[in-house]
Amino acid sequence: MVEKIREQMEEHMSVIADILENDVLSGKIRDIIDLIVRCYNSGNKVILFGCGGSAADSQHLAAEFINKLSIERKCLPAIALTTDTSVLTALGNDSEFSCIFSRQVEGIAIENDVVIGFSTSGTSQSVIQGLRAAKNKKAATIALTGKNDGGLAEVSDHIINVPSLSTPRIQEAHILIGHIICASVESELFDERI
Repeated sequence: MVEKIREQMEEHMSVIADILENDVLSGKIRDIIDLIVRCYNSGNKVILFGCGGSAADSQHLAAEFINKLSIERKCLPAIALTTDTSVLTALGNDSEFSCIFSRQVEGIAIENDVVIGFSTSGTSQSVIQGLRAAKNKKAATIALTGKNDGGLAEVSDHIINVPSLSTPRIQEAHILIGHIICASVESELFDERI
């Protein structure tokens, strides 16, 4: 058992090391931070979604924007589209599951909002359709995924590919990247060192 635990920790550390050494990924993260800062400076909002563990990640990061990550500051408007069970079940039941995010984006996204979709596989149709709907609303689109981006690349203005095929390792990296983004946005907007 101890050996299996060590293997998982080493795999995690290897994925994070690969991200750390990748200047292209660091540049993409910087671009996303700049985009979100511009979004908030323009009075817009951030919309997040994903399925399963990625749904939890979207809710986690929406909470960081709304509340705070590291410093006391005013609220930054963000919403996770994964929390309203009445909307999700109505859409899943009356239409089809793949439209659970796109329909919500149609209703609440406006031009220059930032819409972030999480999909470890890159093939989640609900996430792909949600990002496509965001592009149609002229919102900026960001995807966080794994090594293979499936259909996300064609509907994303910015994409972060975590260099792994392991769902747990990808999700661990997504939350790390999300925390880096939130901390940096706070620092940029509220002129604090974190």
